[in-house]
Amino acid sequence: MLWLLGIYLLISGVSVAAFAGLIVALPPAYFCEHRELWIDHHPVVRWIGIVAKNVLGLAIIALGMLLSLPGVPGQGLLTIAIGLVLIDFPGKHRWIVAVIRRPAVLTRINRLRQMFQRPPLVVPVAGQR
Repeated sequence: MLWLLGIYLLISGVSVAAFAGLIVALPPAYFCEHRELWIDHHPVVRWIGIVAKNVLGLAIIALGMLLSLPGVPGQGLLTIAIGLVLIDFPGKHRWIVAVIRRPAVLTRINRLRQMFQRPPLVVPVAGQR
């Protein structure tokens, strides 16, 4: 039983650290200056990168679903959220901005960024691209 607790704590810690690392690494104007990640690369490299990113996102979502099952230790919902951010689907950017724009979410994210001496995120006003 003690080893299950250890696995749970390890997986939870890795999930939270990965999420915090992604938030801290974002440029401050990331949500205002949205552009394709692989746009400046050769078309073959761009397509390989896009496919790899989506496959990784789907694998992370599958892992999150597994971690959401009763009796399986880990942060399933947080892992699914990380996977959703990685995959491409219509309306993803609007969905993410709508979540980030919420005052409670933006305040906590900017507080985390401040702990690592990073400038706060700039989020477009509702209705602005």
